[in-house]
Amino acid sequence: MNKEQLIGKLKIIVKPYTNNPEAYENMDEGTGFIDDLRINSANLVDIILDIEETFDITIDNDDMERMLDVKAAIEIIEAKLAGK
Repeated sequence: MNKEQLIGKLKIIVKPYTNNPEAYENMDEGTGFIDDLRINSANLVDIILDIEETFDITIDNDDMERMLDVKAAIEIIEAKLAGK
């Protein structure tokens, strides 16, 4: 799965939680979940749970703390998928 496909799946996951439609439409690796998409921390946990379910991976606490933007999410997802 390439980065564009991963971003596409992430867009589907974050859409219900985002509070900035313009940032959502322009979402790329540099997009921050909290600062740009205005997703609150409680919903960020929901997103992480949705990512785990969608990709059938487990994200540990250290990775959760790092997952604040699309780039980190992609890196973590790719690493977890590679380790399966």
